[in-house]
Amino acid sequence: MKTKFKILPKESKWRKTALFFIAVIIGLGLFMAKEAKVFSYLSDDPQACVNCHVMTPVYNSWMKSSHREWAKCNDCHVPHNNVFEKYYFKAKDGLYHASVFTARAEPDVIEMKEASQKVVQENCIRCHVQQVTQTKYVGFIDDHKNNRTQRKCWSCHQHVPHGDIHGLLTIKYNLAPLPTDQEETVIPSWLAKEIKK
Repeated sequence: MKTKFKILPKESKWRKTALFFIAVIIGLGLFMAKEAKVFSYLSDDPQACVNCHVMTPVYNSWMKSSHREWAKCNDCHVPHNNVFEKYYFKAKDGLYHASVFTARAEPDVIEMKEASQKVVQENCIRCHVQQVTQTKYVGFIDDHKNNRTQRKCWSCHQHVPHGDIHGLLTIKYNLAPLPTDQEETVIPSWLAKEIKK
């Protein structure tokens, strides 16, 4: 014996309403993800860091550093043990930054938390392992040869790679950078006219 269930009009109306709100929530989520450029954070492109205007001084100082030719943001600020740890750390750190920036609670001077300091220190040593481990250097600083790996690299190299200006309000003409992945150069119209003369 087969039992047939009949959808009551009230259930049908409730389902339509629920589906409508689910569609609205998904639509708003996708729209916000597109506007926030969420998928750019999955890449290693330094331009993704400038999605938050607060990071503009940090990006600009990196662009003027010697590290720009050799290391991108993720080379220093994300673990390189394995892919899972890399994206877990990016997600955890990114959600923290997003919540602080969304709440407009960012400090004037952005400083690394303890977990980030550990990652950056490991990455400094990963790239500069020869300089850190070579014992032929006689330290010009007391005990430099013996405790190179015991202190943070930036305790001595504090100007690398972001310079000595760290505040949001301390860099003159602190403009967001133009995308560097464009094939043609962006020239303002007034300059184009002057070039033609």
